[in-house]
Amino acid sequence: MTKLLRSWVESANSESCPFPLNNLPHGVFSVAGSTPRCGTAIGGMVIDLHGLEEAGWLDFSGALKTGSWNAVMAAGRGEWARLRARLTDLLAEGASEATALAAHLVPMRDAQLHMPFSVTEYTDFYAGRHHAFNVGTMFRGAENALPPNWLHIPIGYNGRASSVVVSGTPIRRPHGQIKGRDDVAPRFGPSRRFDIELEMGAIVGQPSNGPISVAEAFDNIFGYVLLNDWSARDIQAWEYQPLGPFQAKAAATTIGPWVVTSAALEPFRVSTPVREVPLLPYLHEPGPMLYDIALEVGLTPEGGHETIISRTNYREMYYSAAQQLAHHTSCGCPMRVGDLLGSGTISGPEKTSRGSLLELSWGGKEPIEIAGGTRTFVEDGDTLVLRGRAIGDGYSIGFGDCAGKLLAARD
Repeated sequence: MTKLLRSWVESANSESCPFPLNNLPHGVFSVAGSTPRCGTAIGGMVIDLHGLEEAGWLDFSGALKTGSWNAVMAAGRGEWARLRARLTDLLAEGASEATALAAHLVPMRDAQLHMPFSVTEYTDFYAGRHHAFNVGTMFRGAENALPPNWLHIPIGYNGRASSVVVSGTPIRRPHGQIKGRDDVAPRFGPSRRFDIELEMGAIVGQPSNGPISVAEAFDNIFGYVLLNDWSARDIQAWEYQPLGPFQAKAAATTIGPWVVTSAALEPFRVSTPVREVPLLPYLHEPGPMLYDIALEVGLTPEGGHETIISRTNYREMYYSAAQQLAHHTSCGCPMRVGDLLGSGTISGPEKTSRGSLLELSWGGKEPIEIAGGTRTFVEDGDTLVLRGRAIGDGYSIGFGDCAGKLLAARD
């Protein structure tokens, strides 16, 4: 396992720091209302890459001065590696440039974080076995929990890029058409079973036009973000047959502000689970393509204290992001720079490792305990925070908080 790479930015050398030199996650920030700029997290600071390119420390044809990471992604894998290598050299302990570069550091506490890239398209998958089994058991019983195609294919649906927002953006409780079990007819009103989904988002960094292999798909992924796919369960229950989620998932999807690159996660690769039935050859993986990333969800009611309601791990996924991307292209579907793929809810085998309130409260029948009360679904004023960390030898690779506060529905 790779050891901690030490930096002249002292705060990056702590074992508890989520942004050591090994990480170098990319984001977009501004200070005191300035124009958003590309930056990289290092310790408790953000290094201004716009400023570094302007000053001649970096040369990426102006891509770092666009206020978005799409241009860097489009430049290709060679440029991704060149940027990472150059930043590692500039920020390493003992670097001769340290004094001059310090002028381009911004304290994290002073930085406002923005969407790190422009989301071209958004696709969400249903690729966590424990989640799929739990949800299926609630509605169809354990014997028929998984749909007949589930063990053969990474199921997904095309979502809304327009409602993907960055961490810290408030979420408004949505309205929709709802029909309860005992209702004669549907009604229109605010969702009362509003939920979260703990996911990882994979960002497509290179375009494709036609089918690509799982190996090619793995290489085309620029990096990963934490992702909360907010879900209105009561709207979903009425609308999803026969075509699946629509308005229930369209209100908002929150992503974390920091893109952790595939290169940073390389030491944490793990294999997908042993297959219960053989996959078709086009979905075969040539090597480990999942990651060992510890995840948790915190819930804080208005004016209250946080309770960690779930702890799980990304390695619980049944299908990797590379398999999902390869399957997405298998019909000839073109993929573009900035396409976002949601993993699907990441749940583990234990009750405390379930990645949604639907599972944690078993459809609302078993309220969970939080500081000062209980919850079945998200209530107005609640703040939900997703966190993730890959734990190395004396360091960890963090993603920063992915947070959203639920506001009351509009009248």
